[in-house]
Amino acid sequence: MTNPSVAWAAHASTALFVLLWGSGAIFTKWGLEHAPAFAFLLLRFSLALLCLALIGVYRRRWLPQPGSRIYVVATGLLMVGAYSICYFLAMAQGITPGVLATVLGIQPILTLMLLERRFAPARMAGLCVALLGLVLVVYQSVVLVRFSLAGVGFALGALGCMTIGAIMQKRIRQAPGEVLPLQYLASLVLCLPFAAVQPVAFAPAWEFLIPLLWLALVISVVAQLLLYRLIQAGNLVNVTSLFYLVPAVTALMDYLFLGNALPMLSLAGMAFILLGLALVFRQPVATSQR
Repeated sequence: MTNPSVAWAAHASTALFVLLWGSGAIFTKWGLEHAPAFAFLLLRFSLALLCLALIGVYRRRWLPQPGSRIYVVATGLLMVGAYSICYFLAMAQGITPGVLATVLGIQPILTLMLLERRFAPARMAGLCVALLGLVLVVYQSVVLVRFSLAGVGFALGALGCMTIGAIMQKRIRQAPGEVLPLQYLASLVLCLPFAAVQPVAFAPAWEFLIPLLWLALVISVVAQLLLYRLIQAGNLVNVTSLFYLVPAVTALMDYLFLGNALPMLSLAGMAFILLGLALVFRQPVATSQR
């Protein structure tokens, strides 16, 4: 039997991750109004790396085990660095966050098909129902977007990086605090060449510093550590399915904090997301995985 306190702790960490990750879009939009994308990324990765390094020095463990570091770096380059770059470049090419969220919503389905050789049809149906709900939540953004070939390419690149990166991260059995510093260092190095061809100037005003600190410390450190712990402890399809909740949480925050009304389609979409996730989580996980 599962210890009730352990179960509650797991539910609490899951809820906290969804809430924190859902706030990321609001703070990203705020921050990008005051600085270019790569200036934001460089500062975000630098602050996150500094924070993680300080935590590692305090714990006296901040590097992965010898022999695993190349694999850890490769995973971080995909899941942190390349994913973030593709995400920002997709938006720069005219892909809206809503469309990008819909594209990334394919990730749990891809993960299911790649990892589980046998799965219940109801499990796949749950993922599809949740994806439909996601489309309803971001319907306005999907309808109004003007697609560009480059933007679609970067969106698909973000999907591929996150999908493969999450699968690779699942195979890392070390504590998240021991792998994230090196992954952020690699991601920072990956971003540096773009500084030569992209604008990196910014004004150190509080309108920029507040979202920067939130994204660098709360999202890149706290939420990322939670995500890695969820990936390490749970079924990867179930964990990635939680990303369906992120746009819904963002829409709720947009309504509660900014006063933007929720359309009926968004409310219906949230109901579909919850129904789909209920189907996913109630189905027994396939025992045959790669």
